This record gives sequence, C-alpha cells and structure tokens, in this order.
Amino acid sequence: MKWEEFQALLSRIEPADRDWFVRAQSRQDHLTKPPGSLGRLEEIANRICGMQRTLEPQIENPAILIFAADNGVCEEGVNPFPQSVTRQMVANFLADGAAINALAGSVGASLTVVDVGVLGEPLDHPMLVSRRTGPGTRNFSRGPAMSHEEVMAAVSAGVEIAGEAVRCGSTLLAVGEMGIGNSTVASAICAAMTNSDPATVCGRGTGSDELGLARKREVVARALALHREFLTTPLNLLARLGGFEIAAMCGAYLRAAERRVPVIVDGFISAAAAAIAVSMNDAVRDYLIAGHQSAEPGHVAFLRLLNLQPLLQLDMRLGEGTGAALAIPVVRAALAAFRSMKTFESAGVAESTVSSFQ
Repeated sequence: MKWEEFQALLSRIEPADRDWFVRAQSRQDHLTKPPGSLGRLEEIANRICGMQRTLEPQIENPAILIFAADNGVCEEGVNPFPQSVTRQMVANFLADGAAINALAGSVGASLTVVDVGVLGEPLDHPMLVSRRTGPGTRNFSRGPAMSHEEVMAAVSAGVEIAGEAVRCGSTLLAVGEMGIGNSTVASAICAAMTNSDPATVCGRGTGSDELGLARKREVVARALALHREFLTTPLNLLARLGGFEIAAMCGAYLRAAERRVPVIVDGFISAAAAAIAVSMNDAVRDYLIAGHQSAEPGHVAFLRLLNLQPLLQLDMRLGEGTGAALAIPVVRAALAAFRSMKTFESAGVAESTVSSFQ
C-alpha cells in the first residue's frame, strides 16, 4: 500500500451513524421487557445498528483473523518460552490443535491464519496465508523494531486480509495474534500511549516468574528511554516499538471500520493494535467491541484509553483470538433479541404492566 492509498483509506472511515443508534434505542424501549433490562446486550445491538445503518442488523459468517510474527526483543530473555514456539503454534493452528481452533469451531466462526513475519524459512501449508514482511522484527531495546516500509507492508497485509474476509461475506470480524514476546511489545506501546510506568502495565504474559517480570519491565523502560523522543506519530510508534502482527491487526481494524463492519478486539496485544488504529482515525473506535478483559494489567489501561467496556471477564491471557471468539455468541444473542422480540403493541401487552417482568 502506497502512502497516498493509506491516507485515502483513513479518509474514508466515518463514524457510526448516531441517528440509527437513536432509532435502535427507541425500538429497545418498546420491546416486551423493562427498559434497559437486557443490559449490555441492548448497547451492543444499538451500536451495530449504528455501524450497519439498519434496524435489521445481521451477523453473517463471523471470521477470526490470526496474525503471527516473531519479535526481536526476545533476544533480551523476556519470555519463558523459546522463540521457536511461534512457529510451532502456527503449525498447531493449521493442524486444528489449538485452543482457538476448538473455540472457533464451537461458535461457528471461520479461522484464517496469516504469517506476517514468523522467524525462519517461510512456512508451507495450503491453509496458511503468507504475507511475510520479514523473518521477525528487530530488538527494539537496541534500535527501531521496523523500518517505515516494513510498517506499511504489515499494515497493508492486515487491510488486505480483513478486506477479503468482508468481500467473502463476513459481517463480523474478530482479531487475534500469535507471537512470542509480543506481550513485551504491547507493554511498551501501552506505557508510551498512556504515559504509564512500565511496572504498572507489564504482566506475566505466558507465565514469567518474578525474575522474568523484572527483566521485562527493565527492557521496556530501556526501550522507552531510547525511543521516546521519536514517538510522535502512530506510524513512528509502530516502527519504533511495534511488531509485524500488531501492525497487521491495526490494518485489519482500519479496513473493518472503513467497511462499517464490527470487529471484536481480543486481549492485551490486540488492544495495543486497536489503540494505534484509533490514534490514526478516532472514528475507528465506533466499530470496536471489546471481547473480554484479560488478566494482563496493561489491558485495563488500553480499555480505558479506548473507552470500551469488555463483554466478558474470564481471567484469560492466552491470546490467539480466544477471548474474541467467546464474545461472538454474545453479539449474536444481542442481535437476535433485538430483531426477534415483539413490541408491547404487536404482542398485545400493555406497557403499564412492565413492572411485572421484574
């Protein structure tokens, strides 16, 4: 994607339609239930009406997009797992053996696995989508993680993959990732964007012990000291501190918003990409649904920054899009209730008896 094309994409992203949101709320108020009694389900349905500009909101062919890449900061020993696990887990996804495979199947969602920068030789599998930017990023504690050309290539990959999913009929996307070391990357982005102390946003990721957690905090602090003066734009932030998978997820959010398609944000790493996408165009926020709140402390900071309330809180910290997958049935249920419930008038129920439902 050329710079001009990227700018054109950003310019086409419009806020969700407030008028349709208000119309949806009016319908909610006349359904056979006490006002507001379906809680967050009502908000979800109203928001999607605003996104799709209709009072007949539909979720068809939900698609989970998983972007995989390696991160150079692993050289600093920030993860208890070897970097080879990224490649091994991608193979596990393709063999239908991971948590996300089980959960995607259980909620009736398709799963697309995209290699945007897994370390080593390109993976060869008929079900793998290859959009490799390079064999992993560089160590951001010693220099920029990516060049600007690499950032644009990774963002473009996400734009393309999300666009293809929508073209094939998906009206709900969920975005996840795989990349050893990317909780360190997300922690650095979180600390930079929220002006937080690394100690407050760095979590245990895949299971770091106290020594590993201290090392992660030190590496993030060192990276921020090295790059802070250059973190002046979203693209600079990605180039200095990001990962190929985070840049690709950012692109997926941008395309979803441009196509007016709701997209479920997974956990901490997915939220890092969402925060950067929103910093590129604030209207992207209107199309984001926070699937869950993970156990990572930095995720709470991102949710506050994005002004999003998570649908679920299950103490998950796996990634892979697993939390987003579990939110898909909640979104479906919200729309089913909105579309299928009768109004007081059509059901022959007097609105004055609403208290009897409580």
